[in-house]
Amino acid sequence: MLYRILGRTGLKVSQLGFGAMHLPMIGEGEAAVVNRELSTPMLRRAFELGVNYYDTAVGYCNQDSQRAVGEAFEGMRDKIIISTKNPYYGEDEKVWWTNLENSLQRLRTDYIDIYNHHGMGWKAYCESVEPRLSKWMQKAKDQKMIRHICNSFHDNNDALKKIVDTGYTDSVTVQYNMLDRQLEDGIAYAKQKGIGIVVMGPVAGGRLGASSEVLSSLIPNINRVPELALRFVLANPNVSLALSGMSVIQHVEENAKVACDPVALTDEHRVLIAQHLDRLAKMAGLYCTGCDYCKPCPNKVDISRVFQRYNLGRIYGIWEEARKGYAWQMQQGTSAEQCVQCGECEPKCPQHLEIKKQLEEAHAALTAK
Repeated sequence: MLYRILGRTGLKVSQLGFGAMHLPMIGEGEAAVVNRELSTPMLRRAFELGVNYYDTAVGYCNQDSQRAVGEAFEGMRDKIIISTKNPYYGEDEKVWWTNLENSLQRLRTDYIDIYNHHGMGWKAYCESVEPRLSKWMQKAKDQKMIRHICNSFHDNNDALKKIVDTGYTDSVTVQYNMLDRQLEDGIAYAKQKGIGIVVMGPVAGGRLGASSEVLSSLIPNINRVPELALRFVLANPNVSLALSGMSVIQHVEENAKVACDPVALTDEHRVLIAQHLDRLAKMAGLYCTGCDYCKPCPNKVDISRVFQRYNLGRIYGIWEEARKGYAWQMQQGTSAEQCVQCGECEPKCPQHLEIKKQLEEAHAALTAK
C-alpha cells in the first residue's frame, strides 16, 4: 500500500480509504442492520492489505455503520484512522454533543481522528458553524475527544476556497471523479494551502462501476472502468486519498491492488484522459446543460434528469447504469413517459432544444432491452 500525508493533520494515510457507507446489509426496512459475517472480514481484509483510513457517519447503513466499524477494529484502535461526521447544524448544543458521544460509543473509542461537519458548505459555515458549532468543535478537541476538525463538502469552487481561507478545517472530503471534475481548481487551492483532500465518489456513485466501451479503451492495459476511475483520482497530485464504498471483498482486493501501484497513471495518460473527457463533456453540452430553466413541468417530468441519464449512455457509453437509474425514475413518475407533448418547456430552453422530440428519443433508448 502507498501512503500520503493528509495535509496539515500530519497523518500518514493509505491512498485508498474505506468508505463504510455501503456495507452489506441483512434484514428489511428499519430493521435492516450491517451483516457482520460479511462486513467484519471485509474491513479486516482491507486492513491486512494496508488500508488504515475508515470513513463512516451517523446515518450510514441505517445508523449501524459506526457500530460495525467499531466492532471490527476493537483492540486495534491505535492502528487505524477513523473519520466520522456530525450532521447537526441547529442551535441545541446538547444534540450536537449527543451525536459525538453516540459516535464514540458506537465506534468503541475514546477519540475520533477526523471529525467532520457533515456536508458543510459556505452558507452553513457562515450561518451555523462560525457562530456556534465551531466553539463546540474546539471544546471537543481541547478535551481530546477529537483530533482534527474537518468537514465533508457539497458546494462549488468559490465556496471551497472561502472555507480553506478561513483556516478552520484541516481536511475536506469532496466529490471528484472522471464525470465530475468541477472542483479541480478548489482541490488544487486547498492543497496549496496545506489542507488535506479526501475524495468521495471516485467511481461517481457507482456510475463508473459499469462497463463502457467508450471509456474502457482509453488507456492500454486498463480495461475495467472502475480501475480507470480510481487511477484517475489517485493520479491527481492534489488528492490525499480516495474513499471507496466497498461492499464485497472482491472490491477490496481489486482496489487495494490499484492503490499499491506506484504509477496510478502516467502524466501522458492523465492528459489523454482529460482531453478525451473534455471532448465528451462538450458533446454533452450540445444537448441539455442541466440549467433547469424548463421547469416546472406540469406533468412532473424531471427533464434534465432524463437527459442526464441519456447522456450517460450515448456520450459515455454507460448504458447499464443509465437504464437502471431511469427505471427508478419511471417508478417515481418523473420519467419521459409522463410527457403529454404540451410543449410548455421548449420556449424556456436557452439551448433551443427540441425537448419533446428528444424526450421521446431518450425514453426509447433508456427502455431498450
